Formats: sequence, structure tokens, C-alpha cells
Amino acid sequence: MRVLAAMSGGVDSAVAAARLVEAGHDVTGVHLALSANPQSFRTGARGCCTIEDSRDARRAADVLGIPFYVWDLAERFRADVVDDFVAEYAAGRTPNPCLRCNEKIKFAAVLDRALALGFDAVGTGHYARVVDGPGGRELHRAADPEKDQSYVLGVLTAAQLEHAIFPLGDTVKAEVRDEAEGRGLAVARKPDSHDICFIADGDTAGFLRDHLGDAPGEVVDDAGAVVGTHEGTYGFTIGQRKGLRIGTPAADGKPRYVLDISPVDRRVTVGPREALAVDALTGVAPRWCGAPPAAGAELRCLAQFRAHGTPVDAVAAVGPAGVEVTFAASQEGVAPGQAIVLYDGTRVIGSATIDATRSAVRA
Repeated sequence: MRVLAAMSGGVDSAVAAARLVEAGHDVTGVHLALSANPQSFRTGARGCCTIEDSRDARRAADVLGIPFYVWDLAERFRADVVDDFVAEYAAGRTPNPCLRCNEKIKFAAVLDRALALGFDAVGTGHYARVVDGPGGRELHRAADPEKDQSYVLGVLTAAQLEHAIFPLGDTVKAEVRDEAEGRGLAVARKPDSHDICFIADGDTAGFLRDHLGDAPGEVVDDAGAVVGTHEGTYGFTIGQRKGLRIGTPAADGKPRYVLDISPVDRRVTVGPREALAVDALTGVAPRWCGAPPAAGAELRCLAQFRAHGTPVDAVAAVGPAGVEVTFAASQEGVAPGQAIVLYDGTRVIGSATIDATRSAVRA
């Protein structure tokens, strides 16, 4: 097959490309330039979009003896990922930009262009597995639970899975680094990227303040009493405990958590941990990693609502435009804007964006 290998400049994508070459595919490497003004060097282990990263990707391609290109997708990335990220926080929601990047960039813009250029598939260094099942190709969790990235790939459709290859799905990270060293790849011990790639210094609140400006408001308790102030609701997420800037301690002396965010009246509501409990949620804009279930279907499944969260037992009722997910036991820290990803064992059924939650304790 002709395979386009997405090469970020890190060890995972370099080894994935090497395995594709070793498997006999006709491989071309591509680095995605996602920043209009990239930094020269990475800040610590943050990000994957610097000039240094593109050079690391090129050097890896040279070692592998494959053609290499840089595709400028900065404008598309800004519109589909960065602007969406800012807008979601402005609306009081908590987005996952990595998931959005996979949906809009790596397996939409890149895959579409790759197919138009005559490639058969796109290969990446994600830790996930694609297997042939009775109903077609299926997305499954990786063999290494610590590195599993099936959650952020839960937006992929059946059609996209037909053209996706994840060579690292059956491998643990330590083996990948050792393999890279054995292949003479200079990125073998390069630190992993983490956090949000387009916020190089890791200061998410500062990034949002630069884009949205100061929008001071009140922090209130669950009875409506003012207990503090803030500079913008975008600095908070449901379930947050630290950095609340509360001037009045709780009557019971216990910590308080963010329960609700209201950008319209610039109000953040805090309260006791038990008030975070939710027993159900509504998910919108579902995407199915296979044939869509029929409207009205009820799926007994595992549900995961954070990238590295623990999957929990749930029932998903499929509606005409979304899903209603009911948890077997109440859950904490479920925030609108996050993705809910549904599993059947290790297989990803599909995903949706959390639109609203139902409190298990509040009226």
C-alpha cells in the first residue's frame, strides 16, 4: 500500500513510520505545520509543533530513506481547533483539543488530501488498534493501558478507520524507545509531548485571557452567597478544586469544588464534593466507529469521559440526534464540552460531546 506517515518529530511517530517501511509499504513522511509562527525550540516537553520538531521528523525520515514533506495546515488548525477551543471555554464548556485535532485535522484534512493524492492510508504513532471484525474494521484499545489513546480517536468514523493504520497498538512505550535506539533514530529518548500543543508554556488561563480579555465576576456558594471573585469564567472547569480564590471558608471547613459555570452572568458556583455527583448525561453530535445503532437502541457499555479516566458501567440510549448515558453509579467531574466515549470491552462503539448532565443529589 501507499501510506502517508504523519511524523510529529517524536519517537512514537518515527517508530510507526519505520514499522510501515519494514512491513513493505510505500511510505512517505509528512510533518504538519500547525502554527503560523512556530517557536524554534520546544518548551520542556510541551507541544509538537516547533521548528525543532519538524527537523527531528525530517532527520528520522532521512534515516528511514523515505520522502518527506511539510504540509502547512496552520490556518485550518487555527479555525477548527484553536478557535473552537477558545469559543468552548467562552461558553463555559471544557473542550478536548486533541480529540478535535484528530477529528478535523489528522483524519479529515490530512486523510482527505492523502486519498486525493493516491495514498491508500494514513499511519500515525497513536497507541490504539484497528482490527477486522465481523461488521468491518473496529477501533480497539491499545495493548499498553498507560498509553492507550483510543479515547481521543473515538471521533473516527467507519470510513476513516478503513484508511487508518496504528503500528504501535500492540506495543508498550519502553519497547518503542528501545526499538528507536536500535534503529538509530535520534528521537529515541526525546521527551513525550504533553498538555496542549498550541499553549507552549502550559498557561491555559493566560492563553484564554489573551484571547478573551478580563471578564471579572463573582464566585458564589451553592446557596448564592458571594465567597470570592474571579477574572474570567474561562479559568474554571467543573470539578476544579485548586485556584478558586475563595475568601470565605466553608462552614464545615471542607474544600469546595466548581459545580457550575455561567459565562452570561460571569458567575462561578462552588460547593461540596458530593454535589459534583451526576448519574446521567446528554451527548450530542455522536460519531460512530462502525454502523450507527438504530434510534431507540439501548447499549450496555463502558463509558469514559476523560482521556485517562477509568471506564464505568453505563447504558446509552440512542436518540435521533444524540445519546442519553445513564451511569450504573454516580460520577464526579463530568463537564459539558468533554467527550463521552463508549466501549464494548476494548472496542470503541462511538463518541459524543457532553451537552448537559443530571445531578444525582441536587434538585
